[in-house]
Amino acid sequence: MRGSSRRRQHEDEEESAFVSMTDLTVSFLFIIMILLAWSASKISKNETVPKADFEKVVVERNRLELERARLEEERKRLQQLSDERRQRIEELESRIAELEKRLAKKNPLEAYMAQVSDLRRKILEGLQAQLKLDFPDLQVMVSEQMDALRFKGDGLFESGQSKLSQGKPEIVRRIATRLNEILPCYTLGRQARWQAGCNDVGAVIEAVQVEGHTDITGNENANFTLSTERANTTFFVMKEREPALTQHRNLRDQPVMSVAGYGAMRPIVDNGTPEGRATNRRIDLRIIMYTPQSSEEIESIRARLRDSVTAAGTR
Repeated sequence: MRGSSRRRQHEDEEESAFVSMTDLTVSFLFIIMILLAWSASKISKNETVPKADFEKVVVERNRLELERARLEEERKRLQQLSDERRQRIEELESRIAELEKRLAKKNPLEAYMAQVSDLRRKILEGLQAQLKLDFPDLQVMVSEQMDALRFKGDGLFESGQSKLSQGKPEIVRRIATRLNEILPCYTLGRQARWQAGCNDVGAVIEAVQVEGHTDITGNENANFTLSTERANTTFFVMKEREPALTQHRNLRDQPVMSVAGYGAMRPIVDNGTPEGRATNRRIDLRIIMYTPQSSEEIESIRARLRDSVTAAGTR
């Protein structure tokens, strides 16, 4: 729907610009004709002009009148096309909206999960944008699956090291603060602060996993150890900055924060080049959303969110 609206806006702007240029050209020709008529009126009865010059003026006037008439017809034709296209776009958008409503009624679970997925994407993109404002040079991106933030490993750790590089702990602390501001609206527990304004879908985060990854260079077991140590280091710095991170709970009353090390098992690009290996050496902050088993469970999830806010307020 949003894509079609942008296309419609773009097409309307192109058509409006073309029609406006046509109107401008017509107006310009009309002004020239008035100037020619005014010049002719200034010639007194006693004044004469060469016949050849007079005929040239007449021919030019006639040509301009024909051109103005042609452009006027072209303007009307384009305006009609613009109106027809606008009407067609509105009809298609109306049909799409109707189909989406019918789909939601037919399969509310599928519609809910689509909304949850879109909401997770917005959370990650919002985190990315905030971190880029805080640290413009930070290499952070949203994964292709729209389920994780990816921090290039070389941007946080020196090669082969599990200790954060100089100046990098502040980046991790800022991640912790930003995350701690977001989680209360999507989790249960003491810190729960759900409200429709930030989570009208009623989505719940199952886990936020700090993941360490390496390239294929070196010993496999050593890579597992290194990736886990890097993930642990990242998590410990986050927890030190925001102790409340461990108080955010999922629907099973488990802490949503978790840590994992995958060594070289989950590359995102080919390890055959230095650039590829540098990309695979990374820390991922993965957000896993809870998936209900039936459409009937959706309202139960929303009720749990509402109740958690009440319970948190009474503690």
